[in-house]
Amino acid sequence: MSRATQDALLRQLKEPFDPNFIKWRVGQTTKDKSKASALAYLDAREVYKRLDDVCGIGGWQDKIVEMNGGFICELSVLIDGVWVTKSDAADFTDIESIKGGASSALKRAAAVWGVGRYLYYLPIHWVGYDEPKKKLKEIPELPSWALPNHNIERWEDVLELELAKQKELEDDTKSDDDKKQEIKDKLNENN
Repeated sequence: MSRATQDALLRQLKEPFDPNFIKWRVGQTTKDKSKASALAYLDAREVYKRLDDVCGIGGWQDKIVEMNGGFICELSVLIDGVWVTKSDAADFTDIESIKGGASSALKRAAAVWGVGRYLYYLPIHWVGYDEPKKKLKEIPELPSWALPNHNIERWEDVLELELAKQKELEDDTKSDDDKKQEIKDKLNENN
C-alpha cells in the first residue's frame, strides 16, 4: 500500500460522522445545576460500521483484554498484509460494567486510528440541564469543521484555531487593567 493509499485510508477513518449518529451526555454541571457541559460521543456500533466500511470486514480486528479495573482494546488494521495494532484502555463503567468498559476501550482504540477523534476537539458547550432527569435540555450544534465531507486531516490544527479564536474573544472582553495585571503576573512567574 502506497503512502498515498495509507493517507486516504486514514482520511476515511477520520471523516466526521453524520450529526444524527453523535450522542450527547452530561459532563460537568454548574453549582446551581441549571446548566451542564455537553459531551459528544459515538455508539460502538457506529465505530464498527466505520471500520467495516473503510477497512472491509476482514481488514480489521480487535482483541479486548481484561485488566485490573477495566479493559485494553488492541485494534488492528490490515495494511499491506501486515496487522498494525494500536491500543487504548478504559475502566469498567457504572452501567453494564463489562459491556460498557469493553465498548469504551474499543472506541478509545478506534480514536487512536482517528475514528471520532475530532469529538475530543469540540468546543465546550454549556446547555440547559434537567437535574431531576439528569439529562441535557438541548443538543449543541456542531461547528462546520465537525460535519462530514470537510476532510480535516490534523485535528490539532483545528484545536489550535479554536483556542486562538477563544483567546481573542476573551482578550476583547478584558479591561485594560486586567490585561496589565496579566502581563505583570507573567513577568513575576519568570522571575
